[in-house]
Amino acid sequence: MKILLVNGSPRPKSNTLLGLEEMQKIFNEQGIETEIYNIGNKDIRGCIACNQCSKKGHCVFDDEVNEFAAKFEAADGLVVGTPVYYAAPNATVQAFLQRLFYSSHFDKTMKVGAGFVCARRGGTTASFDVLNKFFTISGMPVATSQYWNNIHGGAPGEAVQDEEGMQVLRVLARNMSFLIKSIALGKEKYGLPEKEQHLWTNFI
Repeated sequence: MKILLVNGSPRPKSNTLLGLEEMQKIFNEQGIETEIYNIGNKDIRGCIACNQCSKKGHCVFDDEVNEFAAKFEAADGLVVGTPVYYAAPNATVQAFLQRLFYSSHFDKTMKVGAGFVCARRGGTTASFDVLNKFFTISGMPVATSQYWNNIHGGAPGEAVQDEEGMQVLRVLARNMSFLIKSIALGKEKYGLPEKEQHLWTNFI
């Protein structure tokens, strides 16, 4: 079993990374393989809605998004950690996720998703909501914790002082581990849920 952890912060020793590493410790204790993938310092452009991915099977811009998509297809879970910029995930994270989820056409059903956000002060719940929308449109169960998944810290390393926030992430990692293992057993015994043909309607 493997979980991919996306680091959306551009800073080399960010509070977001500290949160991911806290979760990584728990995943490793649970016997789950992990990989932290740093995108915050990458030059990732946004989607231009060209729809070439429907023909090519991957994004027309051949960068970290396509590289990650192959890893995502093979993984059992995805954690996205992002700093908060103006009460939203930073622009690189949003560009990465929009292109990743739109251009990768493999079935994401029952891959487990979890997001967490890091802020100095405000904007955490709004940013958390943005991340969850990517999972919930894709048939991905969302792992939860004992509180909304956020940590606080401004200066580098400050997030470790947020003891409740770090605990939230540890609980999240344990719950996510349990969910991934339970889904694996369920797939083995029952298979995946029956699929219906997707119906598309426009409200015009």
